[in-house]
Amino acid sequence: MALMTPQEYIDSLRKLNTRIYMFGEKIENWVDHPMIRPSINCVAMTYAAAQDPQYADLMTVTSSLTGRKINRFTHLHQSTEDLMNKVKMQRLLGQKTASCFQRCVGMDAFNAVFSSTYEIDEKYGTHYHDNFKKFLTMVQDNDLTVDGAMTDPKGDRSKAPSQQADPDMYVHVVERREDGIVVCGAKCHQTGSINSHWHIFMPTISMGEADKDWAVSFACPTDAEGMYMIYGRQSCDTRKMEENGSIDVGNAKFGGQEALVVLDHVFIPNEYIFLNGEYEFAGMIVERFAGYHRQSYGGCKVGVGDTLIGATALAAEYNGVEKASAVKDKLIEMTHLNETLFCCGIACSAQGFKTKAGNYQIDLLLANVCKQNVTRFPYEIVRLAEDIAGGLVVTMPAQADFESDTVVGRNGETIGEICNKFFAAREGVKTEDRQRIMRFIENLCLGSAAVGYRTESMHGAGSPQAQRIMIARQGDIQGKKQLAKDIAGIQ
Repeated sequence: MALMTPQEYIDSLRKLNTRIYMFGEKIENWVDHPMIRPSINCVAMTYAAAQDPQYADLMTVTSSLTGRKINRFTHLHQSTEDLMNKVKMQRLLGQKTASCFQRCVGMDAFNAVFSSTYEIDEKYGTHYHDNFKKFLTMVQDNDLTVDGAMTDPKGDRSKAPSQQADPDMYVHVVERREDGIVVCGAKCHQTGSINSHWHIFMPTISMGEADKDWAVSFACPTDAEGMYMIYGRQSCDTRKMEENGSIDVGNAKFGGQEALVVLDHVFIPNEYIFLNGEYEFAGMIVERFAGYHRQSYGGCKVGVGDTLIGATALAAEYNGVEKASAVKDKLIEMTHLNETLFCCGIACSAQGFKTKAGNYQIDLLLANVCKQNVTRFPYEIVRLAEDIAGGLVVTMPAQADFESDTVVGRNGETIGEICNKFFAAREGVKTEDRQRIMRFIENLCLGSAAVGYRTESMHGAGSPQAQRIMIARQGDIQGKKQLAKDIAGIQ
């Protein structure tokens, strides 16, 4: 099959029997639901860009498994150039959508599981690596979207999976059969889960021998029997359901999406199993996936940051303060912070290395430094955006007020006329344009897109402390101490 078009992707979702619940009810036509469709449009952009000749070098690549042309989101990185192109691709799509385009978790899972299964087979003589190669070939040939599912609910975080009062707090095997396994549990905060054709499930922490039943990785279709999803709420999300309220949404076309993914005795055939009890390799999968995903934030968040910087500059222009030195300096600072994040994404890519399996791994230390900066810089970028844009970002009346024909003025003025009069921009700028840019900034800084920018910058790919733990492991303090001893003449 050739690369899918955006419409083919959307049509393919309609063929799935995906079970989705929202506000306590099952959503039957979820593909066209106004709260969900913007997130589908975001994924569709990854297909649209792959069809555009000007983005061919970033969006498409030759498969190392089949030699056929594929979407980069299904690719196994074959060089440091591949790793850097991944980051550049993510920045491009962030610029195109100003949101989360959701295929990164699958791509990062592919590369982590590919190299890890090779080393599991090397030690145990299992067939996980062949299983995975066959699965990924199917994904590449059909240009599928796959969700990478790692984050378990965790329950009492002071206890290991096997010590939990409820064993379902971590995904685990409840039955081993000759033809496969049966699993139970859940994954939280799953980006793009309902918009995916398949899922790859992975462990979320390192494990001990007592946790063997929880040391499991596998693939299953999104509409597998016993699997369902509960849609995650976002700030201002119901604005998408308001009639004639597209301006109030801020970004009416695109949006992110997360869900709780529940596995209720789901059967997994042997050919889709990539880890099954080899507990000492759980940590390897976690570490490699986290490294790739922390690299990703040096691309996607930068692209979204580009749109926020542009929107902030427009707000300043509409307000008539674009020439003020303080405004110029703040825009420079926003740009400096944003490009620093991009530098980190490129650096950890350029310092990548070849794994035993043949694909390329990013530099883990620099990837964690990249994500640690992402937990900080977007917050400052957002603060500066709100500073420049002004309080109207959070106090502006609704679109319905701007369009209202209810008479309130002494001379017969309507509410709409009053709003348009008193919220007018500088001369030559339509009030509606100012209204639109303020709502767009609200969406990025405070609204539903904050899930894909500000809040996700803190907790996506692991919380800040998770990166600091990895920086401590990878930072080689002992080696640095020896450098100082050698120069200082200490024996």
